[in-house]
Amino acid sequence: MVECKTMEDDKRHIELLAIFHYAVGAITALMSCVPIIHLVLGIMLVSGTLGDNGRGHGPPQAFGWLFIAIASVFILSGWTLSICIVVAGRRLAKFNHWTFCLVVAAFECMLMPFGTVLGVFTIILLTKPSVKKRFDPTMAAATLSDASE
Repeated sequence: MVECKTMEDDKRHIELLAIFHYAVGAITALMSCVPIIHLVLGIMLVSGTLGDNGRGHGPPQAFGWLFIAIASVFILSGWTLSICIVVAGRRLAKFNHWTFCLVVAAFECMLMPFGTVLGVFTIILLTKPSVKKRFDPTMAAATLSDASE
């Protein structure tokens, strides 16, 4: 009876973590759009629409290309991480791909403050033996057949 209660608690906790992964993924995607300002600034520097002021020449184009490159890396990295966080939430809800969820939880720890909290709680929950058992396909099939009897 105690094991059944623990499994239900684990299931409820994982479902909550999945929902929070969706929220943190959306926040990460939104915050990853901030460098778009730098991207636009870099495009303006390269195109020459910024910095002339009638004095003959503006800043070197290299600064514009630097702004474009760094902003693009930050935007794409943030969007990639946010997609991975949402996918991890989906996989948590379906109780599969334990390793992927654990790796994403480790990367979430870099995102202060929400990602850190979510990453730590996800790591703690995923390392519990009862939760590991739910993610194992052979154990899940045995658990389902025991529950149907």
